Amino acid sequence: MTGQLPEGTIQLGKTEVSIPPLGSGTWQWGDRMLWGFGGEYTEADAKEAFYMGLEAGINFFDTAETYGSGRSERILGSCVSEIGQPVIIATKFLPFPWRFWRGSLRMALKSSLKRLNVDRIDLYQIHLPLPPMPVEFWAKELATVVKEGLTRAVGVSNYTVTQMRRTHAILAKEGIPLASNQVEYSLVERSPERNGLMAACNELGITLIAYSPLGKGTLTGKYTPEHIPPGIRARRYNRGFLERLQPLIHKLREIGRAHESKTPAQVALNWCMCKGTVPIPGPKNARQAHENTGAVGWRLTKEEVVILDEASSRLE
Repeated sequence: MTGQLPEGTIQLGKTEVSIPPLGSGTWQWGDRMLWGFGGEYTEADAKEAFYMGLEAGINFFDTAETYGSGRSERILGSCVSEIGQPVIIATKFLPFPWRFWRGSLRMALKSSLKRLNVDRIDLYQIHLPLPPMPVEFWAKELATVVKEGLTRAVGVSNYTVTQMRRTHAILAKEGIPLASNQVEYSLVERSPERNGLMAACNELGITLIAYSPLGKGTLTGKYTPEHIPPGIRARRYNRGFLERLQPLIHKLREIGRAHESKTPAQVALNWCMCKGTVPIPGPKNARQAHENTGAVGWRLTKEEVVILDEASSRLE
């Protein structure tokens, strides 16, 4: 990349796209099964979250065609149309088994562009490496939509180290960088550190975008053994897990007090950024969006990162 990056932004992989160090995920905008959209929060709340984040300079929004069966893209598209100014948009293509022909990715991207009310997006990602088509097939399809100008950059999501390297190699032959790999990463999910994915991203110049950086809400401190998450989240984040989690929550609160009363969520997000990733928490409303923005503009010390690493490792 040539030239100077805009103030307060980072380079997305080795592309010409610059993004803030923190983004906003929009999985929650329209999803009823996991997040309960339409119950405790509505489309109006999601839009307020959008405006609150944008006001604080968080102009990078990640969505997907499958979130709420397209509703997330439509809500985001409505917001973009209302403000009349560009934002950085990432969305995803899911390679369903029946999408096995050339051009299916391009067709899906066109549909996403229509829902988003834009002519081009900034980052288009393969959502999951599903069979039957190999990752090389989709890498070539990604190269096509870059050359057609439908997206500025391309990435993957939930790819292993091997799948990511294979995709990177195909795109490199076309002179196109693989910008990112979006995976679950947080203080309660550190597998990218253990399986070599983070190291491979650093080696190849690929940005690791961290989804669920707040452990699906568990790192905010709002859930306890007496108050577990609702719905299907309770299967993974049950009473036993939350009992083991409390010492880590205590450390998050303790460190937060040393940084002008930062909340556990803000400390957990800052930890992700200190690890060299771009976290994309999913705010459901303006209050959550405002809290997320408090994770930027300061930095944990190296010693504090180590303390959190150690507290987190005890969860395993």
